[in-house]
Amino acid sequence: QEQLVESGGGLVQAGGSLRLSCAASGFTLDDSAIGWFRQAPGKEREGLSCISSVGDSTHYTDSVKGRFFMTRDNAKNTVYLQMNSLKPEDTAAYYCAAERRGRCTYWKGSEYWNAGHEYDYWGQGTQVTVSS
Repeated sequence: QEQLVESGGGLVQAGGSLRLSCAASGFTLDDSAIGWFRQAPGKEREGLSCISSVGDSTHYTDSVKGRFFMTRDNAKNTVYLQMNSLKPEDTAAYYCAAERRGRCTYWKGSEYWNAGHEYDYWGQGTQVTVSS
């Protein structure tokens, strides 16, 4: 059974850091583009970032650019989201998703416009709470 599992969320003070992990089982990530999304209560799901299957293309939305960084370790079948300089407005449930075509198709620069519809697999989410 193919699935993604996020981990690494938690409670952190403003200005702190967390590293989220997105691990795949039942399939390999090395042919998938991976996206990170978040959703806060009462808000729409927000696309944060994307990394292509071979890691030659990464995109970040403006609200996290320069603070969040994606890396992938295909040998471990895991993708990471390093989150630095966290702010209270970063509080949300964070999700990773895998897209089997391998490209960040609906990204151009820091703009993303497909609400996650192109992704084939989703994780269950991990909560990040940033206190002020």
